[in-house]
Amino acid sequence: MSKIVILAEKPSQAKAYTDAFSIKKKDKTYIELNPCSIFPNGAILTWGVGHLVELKQPKEYNSEWGTWRLSSLPILPERYEFKVASGKYEQFNAVKRLFREADIIINGCDVDREGSNIFYSIYHMTGVKGKIIKRLWINSLEVDEVRKGFSNLHDNEKDLLLYAEAKTRQISDWLVGMNGSRLYTLLLQQKGLKDSLSIGRVQSPTTYLIYQRHLEIENFVAKPFYEIEGNFTAASGKYKGKAKIKSENKEEVEQLLNQHNITGNDTGIIKSVSKKEMRIKSPKLHALSTLQATANKRWKYSPKKVLDTVQKLYDKKILSYPRTDTQYITENEFAYLSANLESYQDLIENRFTPASKRPSKRYVDGSKVQEHYAIIPTKKVPTRAKIQGLSIEERNIYFEVLNTTLAMFHHDYVYEETKVMTDVNGLDFETVGKTEISKGWRELFNYGSNDNKGKKDDTAQPLPKLEKGEHVKSVVKMKEGMTTAPKPYTEGQLISMMKTCGKSVENEVEMEILKEVEGLGTEATRSGIIETIKKHQYIEVKKNMVYITEKGKILCQSIEGNLLSSPSMTAKWEAYLKKIGNGTGTPQAFLGSIAKFINKLIEEVPGQLNADSIQQSIDGVKKVSQNPIALCPRCKKGSITINRSYYSCSEHANGCKQTFPGKLLSKNITEKQVKDLCTKGKTNVIKGFKPKAKEKKKFDAMLILKEDYSIGFEFSKRQFANKGKSSSR
Repeated sequence: MSKIVILAEKPSQAKAYTDAFSIKKKDKTYIELNPCSIFPNGAILTWGVGHLVELKQPKEYNSEWGTWRLSSLPILPERYEFKVASGKYEQFNAVKRLFREADIIINGCDVDREGSNIFYSIYHMTGVKGKIIKRLWINSLEVDEVRKGFSNLHDNEKDLLLYAEAKTRQISDWLVGMNGSRLYTLLLQQKGLKDSLSIGRVQSPTTYLIYQRHLEIENFVAKPFYEIEGNFTAASGKYKGKAKIKSENKEEVEQLLNQHNITGNDTGIIKSVSKKEMRIKSPKLHALSTLQATANKRWKYSPKKVLDTVQKLYDKKILSYPRTDTQYITENEFAYLSANLESYQDLIENRFTPASKRPSKRYVDGSKVQEHYAIIPTKKVPTRAKIQGLSIEERNIYFEVLNTTLAMFHHDYVYEETKVMTDVNGLDFETVGKTEISKGWRELFNYGSNDNKGKKDDTAQPLPKLEKGEHVKSVVKMKEGMTTAPKPYTEGQLISMMKTCGKSVENEVEMEILKEVEGLGTEATRSGIIETIKKHQYIEVKKNMVYITEKGKILCQSIEGNLLSSPSMTAKWEAYLKKIGNGTGTPQAFLGSIAKFINKLIEEVPGQLNADSIQQSIDGVKKVSQNPIALCPRCKKGSITINRSYYSCSEHANGCKQTFPGKLLSKNITEKQVKDLCTKGKTNVIKGFKPKAKEKKKFDAMLILKEDYSIGFEFSKRQFANKGKSSSR
């Protein structure tokens, strides 16, 4: 009688699995399932809490590696060792006991390389050997899909390859981070930098992408350009046209006007009027990155918020697996979408006759679906009550995915494009007009000015009725314009730039050309990388625009010229990791190249950091950080200044311990607020404190400087009635 143990990645995933079965017993660390057709003898379901196992720290290999010294580099262990993560021993020991008792173990962690890594890291750490291991591979947490998945378990051949890929990625990131961060920090601190730098195999070239855009903007010089524009009046109305010239040379444009004896008020003749029906197909289905880019453009959601929101909708069983990089589905998914079409239409309150219920290769292509298909609605159509129970972010994301999926069945967007050529004294002016014939799939979407689906034809003007040979009055002018600087990336654009290694991709055709390009990071990790470089204060986001910070500039100036600044080189590393995942590459080869890279850094970086620009940037940061904000309220001698991510007294070396946090309960504390604390003893009301990072509840309060010079909260009288006495922290 075989004993089956299933490992879920986290408790919420285990809960979703139990919804498909009958529960016999619940324990703090596992759930026992009743016998059923899938598990005739029942099964035990347990879980991780994310990573129960992690890589050891350098000092746990070698005591000399515990201190940051240039002489101790490189840190290259002969073999890589793991340990149970702090605070997770109880759950690990429960899993270990269950694995030892099991005959068959099922990996039910997330269906990606990190899920494989989590499972096998735990499995190997338990010391258990010789068990039969199976893999659950599903794209939906719906009850039917869960039961179907457990009825059709995979062997672990592919799972082991994904584990090798993920473990290699984990070790390589550890190596680059441990060695690179120490190397750059110690060398730059010798030049006066007070802060420390975090170096990453993917985060550093991503930061460099943003720095490159900063340089493009900073070095941009606006230049005038000249065009010739005609304003025409025909019998049935007015329209505009442009001559085919755009030059930075004003004299060249004036000469063209003189050649054609154009005075400004001339008679023109319409040479041709041609009309063409244009059809735009509905957008492709969403991969995670396209959904992140769209949601950022429409609602200013950060990539992390989008991933978190799609994950919640996946956990609620109404969207498919979120961390997917494909925009295609197979015929199996198309079949249930087609069968549920009317129910989905009822949900959006928009009934339309489908153009076709036959699958199109534009959306349905099994050969382009590997582990996961595109993000689509599941078979489970939510009730109106369930939709009302979603947060506004969840509703927006759900309906974006639903409408994009329904658009696959809808008619093309159709319009008539009219091109008019107007002759003025032998100089041709072109006019393009557009008349909408059928909204088609676009009726599913609310297009605002920021949306770009179908954007390329939106600049065309509505035209009056015009006839070939018709004479028109013309007012022709030379028009002066100025070139404009590129704008900083939005977070959504940054996701796209990471995916294409910094190559600007504005439309679907260009994306098709670059579809083989391997990006920075993966679909699952890009939003996390952006959050990491925010946390390290290399970038800041203001009104959805991404800006490099002074600290970020120092990092980028320091890595300039080596592989850490090369998005394409880092992308090639990511491509080789994929080879490990499909069995055509080896961890040894990849980690060998990483070791060579680290040795090369240690050899070359000291010379690279002698650039004057780096020293100037460090000196600039030192001056800013030394600018006094206020007299220290504690010692009355020193000044409060910015020090890394907090505020401190300039007399710290002489014993003054006064500090103020740079961030408190998810709110950044500004220099003005610190000054108010020092000079007035309290700040104005600050809105939006969060007791816990993931909590939605927020509160408003003033900060006060207490008698012991620590910070406390004070509420207004109205708040006081609700909250009771002021609390302190």
